[in-house]
Amino acid sequence: MNPDREKQQAFKGSILFFTADPDRSDSQEAYTYYEEGLLLVREGLVEAAGPFAELAETLPPETDITDYSGRLIIPGFVDTHIHYPQTDIIASYGKQLLEWLEKYAFPREGMFADAGYAADVTDFFLQELFRNGTTTAQVMCTVHPQSAEILFEKALEKNLRLIAGKTLMNCNAPDYLLDDNTKGFHASLALIERWHGQGRLSYAVTPRFAITSTESQLEKAADLLNSRGGLYLHTHLSENHAEIDMIQTLFPWSRDYLDVYERFELVGPRTTFAHAIHLSPAEIERIAVSGAAVSFCPASNLFIGSGLFNLENMTAAGIPVGIGTDVGGGASFSILKTMAEAYKVLQLQGQSLSALKAFYLATLGGATALGLADRIGSFLPGREADFTVLNFDATPLMERRIAVSETLEERLFVLMMLGDDRSISHTHIMGTPV
Repeated sequence: MNPDREKQQAFKGSILFFTADPDRSDSQEAYTYYEEGLLLVREGLVEAAGPFAELAETLPPETDITDYSGRLIIPGFVDTHIHYPQTDIIASYGKQLLEWLEKYAFPREGMFADAGYAADVTDFFLQELFRNGTTTAQVMCTVHPQSAEILFEKALEKNLRLIAGKTLMNCNAPDYLLDDNTKGFHASLALIERWHGQGRLSYAVTPRFAITSTESQLEKAADLLNSRGGLYLHTHLSENHAEIDMIQTLFPWSRDYLDVYERFELVGPRTTFAHAIHLSPAEIERIAVSGAAVSFCPASNLFIGSGLFNLENMTAAGIPVGIGTDVGGGASFSILKTMAEAYKVLQLQGQSLSALKAFYLATLGGATALGLADRIGSFLPGREADFTVLNFDATPLMERRIAVSETLEERLFVLMMLGDDRSISHTHIMGTPV
């Protein structure tokens, strides 16, 4: 136990957090903001957040106050879809999805047969999350059990809230990345028993996408999902037109891509579908009814040329949506830069992404999509004190632009359009700086 967590901690600065989706409620009632605020933390949990002038009077005289004046304290960013094994192929040139996987992703993932390499990538990956203000991540691993084992072990050491799982693949991929149904099932089951619920860790049953699993493996994935309460299902859906065409060839009985997952009972409230770009109205309606969530990965969708995500349709249907960097298809770990790409994706469709909505998606929206809004994503009392401290003046250009910004929303918009890892002043996990 960190001794600092046993005593009350106090953090001074501007404080912002959301309590509702700004697009589904009065935007002024969807967030709480204190220009001069104080965040009180005890034993890693939020005790209170409020005006500095009021809360400071309640503190014992000996209380140390960490002063982040001039900075913005927000709940830590939530990355709802990221591939840690693709860290070293980020920004790989010029291929559409299926070709990109064959040329870059699969060969690199094969290297995770080497535990030493996996450990090295894991250390760098986790530090990049923290450096970019990300405090919760839903992560895809490789087919190798040790890729998940090592990630869980190191995330537990850092007290990170993490959702991950060994990837399931038994067809339509290189032989060195395939395992059979029995082997994949038992390896996943062992990881579930060892890691699910340890610290702040959760396990996600992870068929990569339906293309790389036979029907029998998808049946086994359902068995895994039902093996223990509280497990997640994390996979891809309708990212690319060629991918969708291949699904129709491999599963000719399916009415659409979503139907493949539905047939094997893999769609429910703890399911996250990455991308979900090319959905029919019927698929959107069925996802909404199921309670499943979607990860909006704009940087990756633009980089690989997959298409444009329709946030307006998702919001109207009531589907929970979070932001995903999708490293390494996405070319940055920065949620701020990913938010900027989201703005552009929606602009191309005649839709508008306000700064309030973007920061909601990156914090409480992501927490809601992962079923964790009762634990993270806001500064309500009792929530885990994961938070990020943002610097409005991280670059000369930002400092100059902020100087002529007149409202909170305008300053947030500058942060999301011009910000990156340099804008992250500090990252705290349950009150502890990392």
